Amino acid sequence: MTSQAKSFRLAIVQMFVERTKELNHIKAKRLLREAAGNGARVVVLPEYFTCQCDPKFIREVMEPVPNGQTFKLLSEAAKENEVFIFGGKTMDIQKWFTLHMYDVDLGPHLHITESQIVIPGNNLTVVETDYCKIGVGICFDIQFPEMARIYRQRGCNLLIYMGAMTLKTGPVHWKVLSQARAADNQVYVAAVGPATDVTSPYVPWGHSSVASPWGEIIASCESEEAIVYADIDFDYLKEVRRMLPLESQRRKDVYKTVDLTNGTPV
Repeated sequence: MTSQAKSFRLAIVQMFVERTKELNHIKAKRLLREAAGNGARVVVLPEYFTCQCDPKFIREVMEPVPNGQTFKLLSEAAKENEVFIFGGKTMDIQKWFTLHMYDVDLGPHLHITESQIVIPGNNLTVVETDYCKIGVGICFDIQFPEMARIYRQRGCNLLIYMGAMTLKTGPVHWKVLSQARAADNQVYVAAVGPATDVTSPYVPWGHSSVASPWGEIIASCESEEAIVYADIDFDYLKEVRRMLPLESQRRKDVYKTVDLTNGTPV
């Protein structure tokens, strides 16, 4: 149930992913504690934080949810630090929440077929916290504006995208899509990835950020490991929606987006 709090602190953790799940568990626990100690009430980890973003490593760290080590670690950390934690992509082969498969051909040395190891989800994930409703997306989901639009209609004030953009797509797409999803829907958007590791088989772009409902980047980092903080201000969100009343000016007589999970035009 959401409260009447006017704001809360968000932390996004751009974590440098180590070679083993055990080392990543230790690091994640430390970074979560640090974020909570600095006042964060919602903390977000990257899409892949238990392993490097490579099919071989992904298969090695798969585990059941909620009975696996990673889920238990995050659950205990959430209780210990009294925070909400968004822990990247589930590694349970039966429980994927990514809607859109990253099946792309980005050149002769960068052909990715995520559908070979990932089963797409069929539902949009809305998490109701003590502060607001949060819509969740994974990496490639940020490319699809319809998804963000439905989240806004469902009452979300913050969208979280946990990703691992490539060095080819990241510099062009990551921040600009975050800003677009934020400005189009007048919500806060957090885009969180792992720190850049040039020794990894798949080199992630990093450059995590938080965009405001106005579409401005209000907090960000570059390629290094970092915790980025942003205050989610609901009074400011309301003011943006007052200044630009997009919802009331939508031409629903001309166009609409349909939420097929319940058949509602949005």
